Amino acid sequence: MDEKWFHQQADDAGQLTRLAERAQETFWGLLGCEVVKADGQKATICLDLIPSHLNLLGIVHGGVLMSLMDNAMGLVVMLAETTGRAVTANMNTHFLASTSSGLLLCEAELLHRSGRTITLQAEVKDEDGKLLAWGSGAYRLI
Repeated sequence: MDEKWFHQQADDAGQLTRLAERAQETFWGLLGCEVVKADGQKATICLDLIPSHLNLLGIVHGGVLMSLMDNAMGLVVMLAETTGRAVTANMNTHFLASTSSGLLLCEAELLHRSGRTITLQAEVKDEDGKLLAWGSGAYRLI
């Protein structure tokens, strides 16, 4: 096994653990997000739906879906850009289907990087793989 690769994986895991611990005190923790896997190219997070995630129609609130995508894309940005900070500059969302219970999975992927802008895409699926929402986001390095 390549020793350099092993140490990089350990460093990435340590950084991810520290981020997850700090995030519990933020909106991330309030929402109930959990990291499934993540690196500077892709991230998968999950959320187990509870009644407070639903709207008055009894389906998952669109803001929850957008927050999942923003959190997943933001996680990729934080892992890709370790020397600076970034904020969401723009986010586009397409709501495609609804659900009212179960586990949601959100996967984000880095698409493009130029200067101080990082562009990503994300999708949210239910536990059966049905696509609920798709979005893209631009993140500005500050």
